[in-house]
Amino acid sequence: MRGFHLVPSDINLRFIPRRVLFFVFSALLVVSSIGLYVSKGLSYGIDFKGGILIEVKTTDGASNIKAMRANLSGLGLGEIGLQEFGAPNEVLIRIQAQEGGEKAQQVAIDKVKGALGDGVEYRRTEFVGPKISDELFWDGIYAVSAAIFAILVYVWFRFEWQFGLGAVVALIHDVLSTIGVFSLLGLEFNLTTVAAILTIAGYSINDTVVVYDRVRENLRRYKTMPFAELLNNSINETLSRTVMTSVTTLLALLALYILGGEVLRGFSFAMIWGVLIGTYSSICLAVPVLLYMNIERRTGGNVEGADEEAAAEQAP
Repeated sequence: MRGFHLVPSDINLRFIPRRVLFFVFSALLVVSSIGLYVSKGLSYGIDFKGGILIEVKTTDGASNIKAMRANLSGLGLGEIGLQEFGAPNEVLIRIQAQEGGEKAQQVAIDKVKGALGDGVEYRRTEFVGPKISDELFWDGIYAVSAAIFAILVYVWFRFEWQFGLGAVVALIHDVLSTIGVFSLLGLEFNLTTVAAILTIAGYSINDTVVVYDRVRENLRRYKTMPFAELLNNSINETLSRTVMTSVTTLLALLALYILGGEVLRGFSFAMIWGVLIGTYSSICLAVPVLLYMNIERRTGGNVEGADEEAAAEQAP
């Protein structure tokens, strides 16, 4: 019995000859992401910014956010943000950190409860101080950096150092583009998002390693095949598996995004974007950059870039 394939097993798309288009698109994506971060920044969550987070549920129907905002604005607590959080009767209240330590935060929480009055169920109350939020921010940066470095070392030892650089190029592209999307859409960036980015890195490298394995096999099998043609064939030979894995993962993530509630929405959105951009980078960046890495063939010589330029134009 034949298995189900989203992509025909004998497909032969011209990825390598179109690598310049992919490089230009990815460069624009990365530059735009950096520009958005510099000009607009990120909407940091309470994990990184510090402050008070209160999740409430009104027991007498849909929440009147306008009235709630009016009641809280006169409390003298500084910046206060309210947003619908999942169901129409659920509201997330964010309050900037108060000066005076934990006692001042508790006073602020009591003021909020007094202003909202009866008919409100308090489901969650959290406080993150500025020192803790600063530590969490840097811990998040260190975690992502350490993950990328560990992946570089892993791919280096499993293949060759050139493969490791190709994988890291794709990973940095994925991380920066994810940050750009969050900046563009104004989505909350918190510790859950950092966890999603780390998961994206693992997913992306898994796809990349599968294609790299096929490249290595083909390097041993085809001693005289032009390198560009070999890379293009390797991508096409693993394309069915890559697409099937991505589609099945996306189905689960879409269900999580739709049914998982507001708490998981940021994580699931980051994962959906990460699967899409990670699949793209594994195919269109991580493999084509190997053309410029002067990888040693098993026959003893080095792959010359000039020969590959000509071979790329002749690849089927």
